[in-house]
Amino acid sequence: MHDSDPNHRLAQICAAMASAAAQAGRPTDATMLIAVSKTHPADAVRPLIAAGQRVFGENRVQEAEQKWPALCEETPGLALHLIGQLQSNKAEAAVALFDAIHSVDRVSLVTALARAMDKSGRRPACFLQVNIGDEPQKGGVPTAALAALIAQARAAELPVAGLMCIPPAMIEPAPYFALLAKLARDHGLAGLSMGMSSDYETAITIGATHIRVGSALFGERG
Repeated sequence: MHDSDPNHRLAQICAAMASAAAQAGRPTDATMLIAVSKTHPADAVRPLIAAGQRVFGENRVQEAEQKWPALCEETPGLALHLIGQLQSNKAEAAVALFDAIHSVDRVSLVTALARAMDKSGRRPACFLQVNIGDEPQKGGVPTAALAALIAQARAAELPVAGLMCIPPAMIEPAPYFALLAKLARDHGLAGLSMGMSSDYETAITIGATHIRVGSALFGERG
């Protein structure tokens, strides 16, 4: 989209979300839009906040720490989701700042997050990231190891909200979204964090509860 008005872009995406939900016979409010504001300065975020967007996604703890405390002070009620890879040594900072963490993908991180939550008393929702295409370069737990990671997360009393995936690029994403939905059902998990700027409508028709949209809202960087 080359529309420069964030209000209009947000309205277009909300309309497309509602249309995809209707097509699938789902309620229009069944999917949460996470506006992915990574790499965008606070001044690029404020117009979307003014337009009514309240949930934002960041990739890096450090960038979020610099950008969001002031924005959250200006506008109470914002929610911040971490969608990028998280190092275990940043678990404490992530728990302090984020309302949800979408990239839990290994036991060492489960342990670090559980410890940070016990210490701070904050309990952000956790999504377990699945490497749905079993791609060596991508983060996420291999599908074969998911059941074990879910058991470990539950044993550590992590608030597991659901599963997250990024399907392989340049391939029809629907089968990967369907597989994630099946895995979530099999394990009794309701949350499905899937779908980005290019494929969020497909994700909604397959049951996404959270979509992560960046470039369609903010425009391409660079």
